[in-house]
Amino acid sequence: MSLSNSVMENPKSPGATGEFSLPEWETTPRHRGEKQQKAAAETFKESLLDHLNRLMPAHRKYLGLSRKVACIIIAVVVAAILVLIIGLAAGLSHRSSDHKSLPLGSQTYTGDLTYYDPALGACGATSSDNDNIVSISHTVFDAVSKGSDPNANPLCGHKLRVVLNGKSLDLKVVDRCVGCKPTDLDVTPGAFKRLANPDLGRVVMSWAWLAPVPNT
Repeated sequence: MSLSNSVMENPKSPGATGEFSLPEWETTPRHRGEKQQKAAAETFKESLLDHLNRLMPAHRKYLGLSRKVACIIIAVVVAAILVLIIGLAAGLSHRSSDHKSLPLGSQTYTGDLTYYDPALGACGATSSDNDNIVSISHTVFDAVSKGSDPNANPLCGHKLRVVLNGKSLDLKVVDRCVGCKPTDLDVTPGAFKRLANPDLGRVVMSWAWLAPVPNT
């Protein structure tokens, strides 16, 4: 039997009737979903363009600029503001996280105690060798700073209690110590002598903030 005879004898054959059937993959739910998504996207695009035309007609000038240029500038400004907001939020979050690892709570801390020759401190107070004052770590001092003026630091004037070998001494924060680790303290020669032999130069002690605990 020839090909032509086969077509003639089978009228339902697509080749004989000219009918076209969609491939199976085009009739699947996935394909229909993709078409619906494309249609929704086109509808959204048309709606957005319609709102834009109402708000900013294309034929008008905006500060001497075409609508396209004005929209680009607006988009750049909005993006810059969003970046700034996100950056500030991230910075505040990071700062809050840093505070949690610093000795700013009500618990007891352990660190090195040393002494120095005091003068005009970061808090704006001048101290003498015999004063019961303390210089705290620059890491802690700077972390809670509210501005460029160190005299306004929230820790200035706060008191803490040092305990060593059964002795205790209350000290007032007046300065920042550049060479101190977060839990180290630097005091006057007189204050150190009240707690330990000055010949030691450096000793390990415990300390805690006195109420009210710094609220930073």
